[in-house]
Amino acid sequence: MKRTSFCQRGDVRIAYARAGSGPVVVFLHGVGGNRRNWEEQLAHLSAHFTCVAWDARGYGDSDDPDQPLAFADFAEDLHALLASLGASRAHLVGLSMGGFIAQDFYARYPASVATLTLASTSAGAGLLTQQARDDFLARRLRPLEEGASMREVAQGLVSVLAGSRADDTVRATLRRSLEALRAEPYKQTLRALVTTDFRDGLARIAVPTLVIVGDEDRVLPEPESRLLSARIPRSRLVVLPGVGHLCNLEAPAAFDAALLDFLLANSDQGASHLPAEVK
Repeated sequence: MKRTSFCQRGDVRIAYARAGSGPVVVFLHGVGGNRRNWEEQLAHLSAHFTCVAWDARGYGDSDDPDQPLAFADFAEDLHALLASLGASRAHLVGLSMGGFIAQDFYARYPASVATLTLASTSAGAGLLTQQARDDFLARRLRPLEEGASMREVAQGLVSVLAGSRADDTVRATLRRSLEALRAEPYKQTLRALVTTDFRDGLARIAVPTLVIVGDEDRVLPEPESRLLSARIPRSRLVVLPGVGHLCNLEAPAAFDAALLDFLLANSDQGASHLPAEVK
């Protein structure tokens, strides 16, 4: 992985990795991830783009929240990150929770977004009934509140996240990612996650949008992505067969090919260009 850099918003440091030069593409991980989930994409796409992958606050090498987390904190952190990079406009690639963050950021800072890629995500937890949201939180939080460690929780989550094509290497990567979570910020993030609902803003998304999903996604199934694609005017849907929730890890070649084709086809969208990072 590339060396760790940091930007600051208030008292919270946000860690990120950067590779390549050219138009800026920012990769946003999911609720169980960190920036290392995007290593393959940074390696592959940095031949064409300035690729940036962050650790959201509370994850990886970023600081934990300095106050009770509101979901909007992620969008404001992303705004601070772009400012620190000197980038006024970027392509955003968000997976799962990262897709929620990308939609929220677009609603707040539309002029700062060149394109959106929404992978394995939905229009927010507001699509669920209150009972379904309560059940989701109970399943994720109860083991931790009863004293289980993230290591103990991880194996059960891997079986939900992975599709049939996920080999032992992919499953091990997922497990390490989950085991690296810190329980308290993870719990805060889950509680913030269920407050999200972006449905009213979908028709107002005016930038080209790529929607990617695996047809074996059991966390945010294919119909969620089909709803996004149906309601976002300039969108394209790609369904990856035999792939579960972490589609960029399970099918990196197919994911990267679809993403690269989309980004190159939309190179006229005004993303800020940055030179290679000085080491």
